[in-house]
Amino acid sequence: MKRVLGIGLGVLAALGSLAFGALLGFGTGVRTNPAFFESAIRSFEAEDRAHPPAPGSTVFVGSSSLRFWADLAGDMAPARVLNRGFGGAHMAHVLHNVHRVVTPYAPRLVVVYAGDNDLAAGSGKTAEGVAAEYAQLVEAIHARQPDARVEFITIKPSPLRWERWPEMERANGLIAAQARADERLGVIDVASSMRGRDGRPRESLFRLDGLHLNRAGYELWAGAVRPKVIEGLPVEALKSSVE
Repeated sequence: MKRVLGIGLGVLAALGSLAFGALLGFGTGVRTNPAFFESAIRSFEAEDRAHPPAPGSTVFVGSSSLRFWADLAGDMAPARVLNRGFGGAHMAHVLHNVHRVVTPYAPRLVVVYAGDNDLAAGSGKTAEGVAAEYAQLVEAIHARQPDARVEFITIKPSPLRWERWPEMERANGLIAAQARADERLGVIDVASSMRGRDGRPRESLFRLDGLHLNRAGYELWAGAVRPKVIEGLPVEALKSSVE
C-alpha cells in the first residue's frame, strides 16, 4: 500500500512539475513573442469571413478581462459592438495585431483593456513601457482612422495582483496624461469604484481566481463603459440587437 501511495505521489509530483514548466514556458512566450496569440487572431478572421461585421462597430480589444465579458453585447446595447479580447494579451500583442482585429472594421470607437498582464509579478515590464506601447497603438489606429475615438479602461486592482497595484496605478496615470493631450482619447475609470473603504479590491467583484471578474464585476464595468460607448455615436452605429 505504501509503495502504491509512493508511486501515486511521484506521478502527481511529475505532473505538477510538467504543468509548472508549461506555465513558465507560456509566460516566457507571452512576454517575448508579439505573435504568441496567432491562433486566436486567425479564429477572429475566420469568424469575420463567415459573418462579416458591420463597418463602424465599436471594437473592444485587449486581454481576457474582455474575452470573458460574455454579456458585452447586451451590456452595451443598442450599440453595435465587436469583442476582440484574446488570451492573456499584453499591450504589445494588441499593437502587433491592430491591423487585423481593429482597423479593418473602420471603428468610430475603440475600447482598450490591456496592461494588466504586462505588469503582473515577474513580467519585467514597467508603467512607462505600457504607456509607450499604448501611444503606439493609438498612433496606429489613427493612421487608418484619424477621427476614431479611443477609450482606455483603467487597469483594474485585483486581489491576485494587489502587490503590483502601485505600478498599475502609475500606468493608468501616464495614459490619462496622454488622453488630456488629445481630444480623441479618453480614459474610463473603473479602478476607483472597484476598491472598498479599506482601499483594497472588493473581492465580491471577482471570480475565485482573484483576477477575473464575475457578473457583479462586469455590471460595475458596464455602468462606467456604456455611457462612453453610446455617447456621440451616429444612428447607423446603433441598433436594437447587437452582434
